[in-house]
Amino acid sequence: MRQSEKPVRGSAPRPDHILLSFRGDVRTSRAVSWRTSTDVAGGYVLCREVPGEGGSDPGGEWVRTEAETDVFLSDIDVSRLYWAQLTDLRPGTAYEYTCGDGAHRAGPFRFTTAPEQTGPFRFICLSDQQRGEPRDCPDYSGFRRFLRRLLERFPDTAFFLTGGDNTDCGQHEVQWNGLFSGLRGIAESVPFMMALGNHDNRGFRDYARGIGRYYAEPAEYFGRQFRGSYPDNGPANWKTENYTFDYGNAHISVVGINGPEEVNAWLLEDPRPCRADWKLGVYHFPICYSGVDCQNYDAYPVMREGFERFDLVFSGHEHNFSRSFPLRGEELFDRPSQGTVHYMLGNSNSNPPGSRTLSKVWHAAFFPQEEPVSMACVVEIDGPRMTLTSVLDDGRTVDQCVIDKAKDQILPYAAAPRYNRTRMLFKGMDPGLAQADIPCECRDGVWFAPLAALVSFLGGGAEKTPGQVRLEAYGHWARFTEGSAFAATDRGPLALPAPVFRGARGQLYIPARGCAALEMRWAYAPRNNFLSFEHESEDKPVTEQP
Repeated sequence: MRQSEKPVRGSAPRPDHILLSFRGDVRTSRAVSWRTSTDVAGGYVLCREVPGEGGSDPGGEWVRTEAETDVFLSDIDVSRLYWAQLTDLRPGTAYEYTCGDGAHRAGPFRFTTAPEQTGPFRFICLSDQQRGEPRDCPDYSGFRRFLRRLLERFPDTAFFLTGGDNTDCGQHEVQWNGLFSGLRGIAESVPFMMALGNHDNRGFRDYARGIGRYYAEPAEYFGRQFRGSYPDNGPANWKTENYTFDYGNAHISVVGINGPEEVNAWLLEDPRPCRADWKLGVYHFPICYSGVDCQNYDAYPVMREGFERFDLVFSGHEHNFSRSFPLRGEELFDRPSQGTVHYMLGNSNSNPPGSRTLSKVWHAAFFPQEEPVSMACVVEIDGPRMTLTSVLDDGRTVDQCVIDKAKDQILPYAAAPRYNRTRMLFKGMDPGLAQADIPCECRDGVWFAPLAALVSFLGGGAEKTPGQVRLEAYGHWARFTEGSAFAATDRGPLALPAPVFRGARGQLYIPARGCAALEMRWAYAPRNNFLSFEHESEDKPVTEQP
């Protein structure tokens, strides 16, 4: 492809898309990746210790590191990608480097390796910076300004960690060109560690018109661009999308969104030999979500066992902020030793989520972020103490909490609810008046619930006739009869573990298992005393008016 035929932001002989990242020991190595046009056949990095101030110290000798290369044929361009692994660096030392070939070079850029001894450090988490417009030249200038302001405020930031949706449609190179325009002047010096989001492996057969949406599994463009940028230690079929690295006393697992069964097996194996004080994860889809129509079937219960090995999991996807109580199984706790804190990062490029978010029973803190503002979380780790501060780009602080493992406490204090009458919850929401004075009951080890109240609350149909109730939601229906241990459904009879009975306020109490007729799942949280009902669909089950 001739240069005159190149798209806007297309590859050129001069290196661009320059990315500094971790691939080995953060104290003694760095990875550098970049892009050129295919007019350039090869490339290398020149790196040396930063010369002393005032010119008295000429600095170290330039060390040359050859780059691995590959040709990248995208939907709009043909380019050459480069990955160079800088090794044998000195801990806690400032370096400068240039990259390119003999005729076309970029730099110098600076970075500092991690210190030999573990001490306090800071990194910044952000998520959902995707920008789809303009379609042919996505505008990431606001994101770039936000990152610059963060670095001015926190100049000792060791690295950035994302929660996914780095692009709007990652199967189109125009989107990565947009992101790297936003990272210019930043990612060359501060490692930028990305998690995969659903938008990062999304594409369209006809991108210009948004027709023929698909998801690449594995995420093709992500994997091809960053295979030499990030650690090669993920599960066999899902490398690059999944990887781990250590910084200071923290072990960080970046978890992709594909292949949950294989990823869970990898998670169960990975942290066992790790002696880090902190085990942190990042996964795009939130477990303790806030959307009224969202779900966590993509990860729970498939990856529950793996996730429960983390002290804290960062997530994105919903473009708003929340922080959960420590979660283990179905139960909510108060102390960090009792479960995993799930921390939703908001959005970092003024992408409001729309008015579909609200605080749920599992949230200790919540902010809807429905304003056009950007958010990031500043994470400071000092031994057994981690401080998380979520800030907006207008200067406001949304939330600040301290997780202290030595004291086994989270500040500010917040106690997870423990109900004296068993509640029903749907997707973490309390139906309120719909279940007033009709608590769930357990008889002979079987949980019963007034499911008509629950279905009415979520917008489904609940037709009550003498001794019967017909429930309809999510494209299914079921008829329950007082005294019967069978339900009639659109898919045939459903056996129940016990007969339906008439309970509080004359309502029909149905075994909780009966929710399976509507393709729901349920669980009981003994510590908190609630029955939790879920459905994997994000559809709105409002019945039609005839």
